[in-house]
Amino acid sequence: TGRFEAAHSGTIFLDEINSTSLILQVKLLRVLQEREFERVGDTTTITVNTRVIAASNRDLTQEVLAERFREDLYWRLNVVPIQIPPLRQRTEDIPDLVVHFLNHYSEANNRYVVHIEPAAIALMQAYHWPGNVRELQNYVERAVVMAEGDELTVELLPDVLHQESKASKPTVVTGVDLDTLTREVVQQGVRAAEAE
Repeated sequence: TGRFEAAHSGTIFLDEINSTSLILQVKLLRVLQEREFERVGDTTTITVNTRVIAASNRDLTQEVLAERFREDLYWRLNVVPIQIPPLRQRTEDIPDLVVHFLNHYSEANNRYVVHIEPAAIALMQAYHWPGNVRELQNYVERAVVMAEGDELTVELLPDVLHQESKASKPTVVTGVDLDTLTREVVQQGVRAAEAE
């Protein structure tokens, strides 16, 4: 039984738990409550002693209210909740994450990309990261694969980062007085209102 317990104990990581079907949620709830399950096509009941760490990219309380996530499973999983803000709210973490992913993907791809151009970090910290850490991870992997040298440079980053950077720069108008500029803005507003 020692081998059996070792094989069926430990920690299970469930990523994007909110994406599981309601049928799978019922099965998971049963395993968590009863600490046992049967394999498909088997009649032997297997006892488990596990800790579950579940992650969600959505607010599970809202998913419960929308009836897309079982409330009983939510309360079974919600023992020690940890809220991690999205990457766009913690851009100070980007340099450390980039170093981590660089090391990982350099080793996985037998590459030696160990330096980071400061402008590349600045560009990444200015981006809004709708895909969160996974998007950053993807871009670093891409850079490692495409790098010809040992440095992650601005040129290795996808166009979407460059486009957002250009869009966020303020437009500077020179050679026009404030009255002329005000009249033009008002006229554009009137034209836009008439077009509706």
